[in-house]
Amino acid sequence: MLTAYHSANKRLVPLPAGADLRSALWIDLFRGTAEEEAEVRALGVDVPSLADMEEIEISNRLYHEDDADYLTVVMPGQNPMGLQVMSPVCFVLMASRVVTIRHHAPRPFETYPARAEKSSLGCSTPDRIFLGLVEEVIGRLADHLETAGRGLDAVSQSIYHPGPNGQGPSELQEVLSSLGGEGERVGRVRLALLTLGRALNYVDQVIGHRLSTESLGGVLKAQRKDIDALEVHADFLSSRLGLMSDATMGTINLAQNATVRIVSVVAVLFMPPTLIASVYGMNFARMPELAEPWGYPAALALMLASAVVTYAVFRWKRWL
Repeated sequence: MLTAYHSANKRLVPLPAGADLRSALWIDLFRGTAEEEAEVRALGVDVPSLADMEEIEISNRLYHEDDADYLTVVMPGQNPMGLQVMSPVCFVLMASRVVTIRHHAPRPFETYPARAEKSSLGCSTPDRIFLGLVEEVIGRLADHLETAGRGLDAVSQSIYHPGPNGQGPSELQEVLSSLGGEGERVGRVRLALLTLGRALNYVDQVIGHRLSTESLGGVLKAQRKDIDALEVHADFLSSRLGLMSDATMGTINLAQNATVRIVSVVAVLFMPPTLIASVYGMNFARMPELAEPWGYPAALALMLASAVVTYAVFRWKRWL
């Protein structure tokens, strides 16, 4: 899907279908067809494929070609099935327009067009649109970190302040699942911040002089500081995740040890009665107690007494 925008009355307005793309300030190519890619290539933009954008080499993600700068940033978003994935987004910066090429749906690309007029940057030039998009992306990543922080607070309450009955296996399994989900969220944000920070460093080096003439150099510097601050926040959440994972695994180990201890104590309690029963189950010709009428009750009483004594010893040693 190809969506083109131009600036009118300080707002981003979509161009009607069939309009000349040369009048667009922002062109968003989302899972473009061959015909749509051809329209964008006619403007002098080399549309990279998804495989090209997924290349790990930094030279394939940040480069200059034919008066255009190509910046590839890995961002969280939804795939066609509605699942959260990490996928690259290519920003093509030109003097006359900015082109974005993507194959998934990051939320900022849906929210920015309606909010562009409210941004202090405005949307009158491609550079302002690009920085406005970056600002929207940074805000969305900050929201992800805040969501992860709230999720960790809920998990912390469950781990460190359990109910009067403690935590059962199902509750502990749910805690581990929650920690895994929040860990994935923080990891996605951390990767997005890393690639976005590299892209902004490249922008500062290559077209920083052009941004300074538009009084946008300070905005770029502020966004880089925001990224640094969010990286520190992500590291803090990662440390919390590690601590809670250790606490959860320790709780599971304690629960398992308590179960094994109970089973061991029960087995030991039955050992003396079993020994007594085994002695009187031997087939010897002369066992005087077997012929006495009090033999059977005495054996039962002896087995019960041995179990009680064993239990008392365990309580005295504080093994129970």
